[in-house]
Parts: sequence; structure tokens; C-alpha cells
Amino acid sequence: MDDIDQGQSQQGLTFGPRAVPLSVLDLAPVPDNGTAGQALRDTNDLAKHAERLGFSRFWVAEHHSMPGIASSTPPVLIGHIADATESIRVGSGGVMLPNHVALVVAEQFGMLEALHPGRIDLGIGRAPGTDAATAAALRRSPEGLSADDFPEQLMDLFGFFSGQWPEGHRFARITAMPGLGHQPDVWLLGSSGYSAQVAGLLGLPFAFAHHFSAVNTLPALALYREHFRPSEYLERPYAMVAAAVVCADTDERARFLAGSGALSFLRLRSGHPGPVPSPEEAAAYPYNELERAFVEDRQASQIIGSPQTVRRQIAELVDATKADELMITTMVHDSADRLRSFELVADVARASRATDPVTA
Repeated sequence: MDDIDQGQSQQGLTFGPRAVPLSVLDLAPVPDNGTAGQALRDTNDLAKHAERLGFSRFWVAEHHSMPGIASSTPPVLIGHIADATESIRVGSGGVMLPNHVALVVAEQFGMLEALHPGRIDLGIGRAPGTDAATAAALRRSPEGLSADDFPEQLMDLFGFFSGQWPEGHRFARITAMPGLGHQPDVWLLGSSGYSAQVAGLLGLPFAFAHHFSAVNTLPALALYREHFRPSEYLERPYAMVAAAVVCADTDERARFLAGSGALSFLRLRSGHPGPVPSPEEAAAYPYNELERAFVEDRQASQIIGSPQTVRRQIAELVDATKADELMITTMVHDSADRLRSFELVADVARASRATDPVTA
């Protein structure tokens, strides 16, 4: 993982004077009147386009019991995407470790790394990625439903990859095949300060979920950098910020398209998850005052607009966070609009001047 900068520069798409690499996070959104199969094929197609556009990495998320999101099983989808691409790094954003036993994660991602050496990222989170009832259904017993066991699970995972265990450890005689000797790059994901501190103490790269926890972004990044200790993985902190971006030819068009993701998230938070609605349905939805405030508050931290607007807001976010990398996620109804958004962002990145990406 010491080669993290070198590995990204091979792809070439960066933003601004610090040459911040750009990457992609995708959830395989299922549109209204669409199917999960088509959503997964669209994600695969987007990954191939992202590679051609020069994005550094392509991550998929783990979510469960959400009719509008098809990416429930990252290792399967990662393998499919890695087979369909050639050089872009592919990974999880992330695997929710409390939902899995560490041995299985080591075997799955060890196999992916063995099949695609040097291209696999294992992003790990400690939240369940779903509601409490679904989290319980993912496990054979109520034990471990708390994220308090996360540090122990994480150490077990590293043990299976490395074969190095404390003396007398109960798992020391187990061999993770093909996890042993095939450790991918491991990242910690977070939306608060806890994982930021753990990532810093372990000397791991850290990815922060600015797209749904913007109020915690700067404090968490400060904690990560403050607690960072050099390790065999990294000599200095490496922080990636994940941001929601919708780019279209005009500000008005972008706001119209972004309505789909806003209404979808509102329904999810209201306990009524469903497929991603069309922008026409979102525009016609009769928001009450509280719902309107919820949507406006959420979109205030998102980057939505024309290429000029997006360029300015990306520059502001990168400057404020001092991010080493920016990961973009785009939740819209139509896959063609999603692809177009990433194409426009790539154009913005290529056009950004080395001196001043905001005013040039």
C-alpha cells in the first residue's frame, strides 16, 4: 500500500493544482420500473466507462433490504467488474464487517486479489448497512450485533491475511485459502470519528462518507490525521472523501435529475424504501414543510449543477478537506444520465488548471 500514489497516477484523472485523484462509488441503483439485473449490468457498464475516462478506482457498496439498491454482495459484483475491466482498481465501499465472519471475508477478498493481483481494495465499515431486523437476519445468532466487537473482528481479519497471531490464539491453526498471502489494500470507512481514530492508530487509509454525514467530515478527518501512526501500510495519512455529485449541462437540469435521489432517500428514512423514482415523479411529489427542509438540508452538502458549478464546488470541498482523493457517487434515475454526469465531471477535471481550478 506504500505505492498508493503511484497506482492512482497510472489512471491519470485528477483535479486541481494538487492533482487529487478522482474515483467512483456506485450502489447499482434500481430505477422505478427497472430490474436488479439491469441495474447490475448498468453498474458494470459504468465501471468500464469509468476506466476509459481515467478514474482511479471503482467501489461498490453493501446494502441490504433496500429495493432501490442492488449492490448487496460486493465480492460477487467486484469479481464481475474486475473481469470486465483491465486496470482500474475495484473494491468495496464497503464490506460491513459486523455482518460477516472475518474468515469468510479473508477468503473472498483473498480470492479476488489472487485473481486480480494489485487491483483489489477492501473497504471496511462497522455499521450494518441496513435496519436492525435485517442485521439480525444476516447473522446466525444475536451475538455480535453491536459494533463494539469491530476491533477484534478487524484484528482477526488481518490475522487470516498474514498468518500472524498472538501466541495461543484460537484461530492460529486455521489457514484462510486463498486469503493467506493475498491481502488486498485495506481501507477503513467511516461517517463519524470512531473509525477515523482506528484508521489513524493502525496506519490505514481512511475514506469518509461526506455524502451522507457532511457535518462530521472535518472533525473526523482532523481526528484521523491527529491519531495517525506510520505503519507497514502507509508512511503518512491518506484520506479519501466520498461526495454526492450530479452534473448536467445546466444547473436546472442537474437539480431536476437530483430530485430522484432526494425523494428516494426521504422514503428510505421514512421507513418506506423503494426503487429510485423518476425525476418527473420527484418534481411532482407534494413535499410538506418538514420533508422539504429535510431534502434541502441533505442537498446543501451535495454537489449539484452545471460543469462550471460542479468545478467550483469540487474545488471548495477539496480545499476545505485537504482530501488526498475524491470519490464521487451519483444517484439518479436513468443510467444514461448517471454516465453523462461522470463524463462531464471527467471533462471538468481535465479542464481544471494547475494554478487555480476555481477561477481559471
